[in-house]
Amino acid sequence: MLQTLRSREAAMPFIMLTVLIDMLAIGLIIPVLPALVGALSGNPADQVYWYGLAAMSFGLANFLASPVLGALSDKFGRRPVLLLGFMGLGVSFFGTALTPNLWGLIAVRTLGGAMQANAAIANAYVADITEPAKRAKRFGLLGAMMGLGFIVGPVMGGLLGAIDLKLPFWVAGGLAMLNLLYGYFVLPESLPADQRKPVRWSAANPVKAFRDLAQLKGVGALVGVVVFSGLAQFILYTSWVLYNTFKFGWGPLENGWSLAVVGVVSVLVQGVLMGRLLKRFAPQRLAIMGLVSSVIAYTAWGAASEGWMMYAVIAFNLLGGTVAASVQSLISSAADSKSQGQTLGAVSALNGLMAVIAPLIATPLLAVVSHLPQGDWRIGAPFYFCALLQVVSLWLAVRYLQTHRLGLKA
Repeated sequence: MLQTLRSREAAMPFIMLTVLIDMLAIGLIIPVLPALVGALSGNPADQVYWYGLAAMSFGLANFLASPVLGALSDKFGRRPVLLLGFMGLGVSFFGTALTPNLWGLIAVRTLGGAMQANAAIANAYVADITEPAKRAKRFGLLGAMMGLGFIVGPVMGGLLGAIDLKLPFWVAGGLAMLNLLYGYFVLPESLPADQRKPVRWSAANPVKAFRDLAQLKGVGALVGVVVFSGLAQFILYTSWVLYNTFKFGWGPLENGWSLAVVGVVSVLVQGVLMGRLLKRFAPQRLAIMGLVSSVIAYTAWGAASEGWMMYAVIAFNLLGGTVAASVQSLISSAADSKSQGQTLGAVSALNGLMAVIAPLIATPLLAVVSHLPQGDWRIGAPFYFCALLQVVSLWLAVRYLQTHRLGLKA
């Protein structure tokens, strides 16, 4: 028993490295995908439209597939589903580099989204090998690995994209294949055979998965926090590069550096500060503090009149990086040990649905303001809307805290 526990504990570095390589590959393409879409389209309005469609197709496929992949991981283990996800990323990246037109781009992004649920399965992996009291800290460590990937990835993507817009996609595909080999030969399985359960296809239905998630004891309001804060985050992701291009005239390299700073702050918060903060504040309280910070940050990003201000707000919004790990820990702790994959797969599907909806909101807002002169405060419309969404999340989190008085004793 002790040997098994030690083996499961030793798996943590493996999954952290897996997530790091995964997010490094994703970070590579973020600053160049809008530019690639722009090269294949005719004008800024078409660029916004097609970029939104590419983001929505990936999110829709991910939304439909994530509960299925989560349920399969509860039956067959985390490792094979992670390997499938790495393969899906590779297909998506290589396919994007090879596609000659916009419809081909949409097709490969859809395929990649359907095969990729790595974030949810990695979180379930951590839940398998970690006792409930330590999960928030370890989810934070995974977040730190994601942030580290975003430090190096976007800068590399910006530098490589300055040489050739398709070069970052070839490199990202190579990293995905590296992760596939690493996972196959090195990554151990985290879910013991006696903890597995049969696949119930009704539970893999995204709508059913949401209903089950909402019915977990004591997490109803947290589902709302996931919805509204997740939607704000995906609108931010969808808008960031084009917003900076329209408002400050930034290209792939400038956007890459800005995303790298986001990664630095994420690593600092989730890898260094998260553990210390959890010693002083319960996850409920920490989530509320992070949401207050996020409301201020989104408003400030939208109102920024100079590029350097974006960096200042990134540095200010330290607590904003604690929300996802805190909420995810609370939801994970409410689920039993045999349902972590299905539960966190439902959370991932919920985020996937927000990724589908976000472009439908962000791209019309960007299209309306794309003609405005650089520096105009109205170009920040997507971020003002995000601030409003975070206000709703904050209200729901306060309601949750009021019904769980333990948070007040932190």
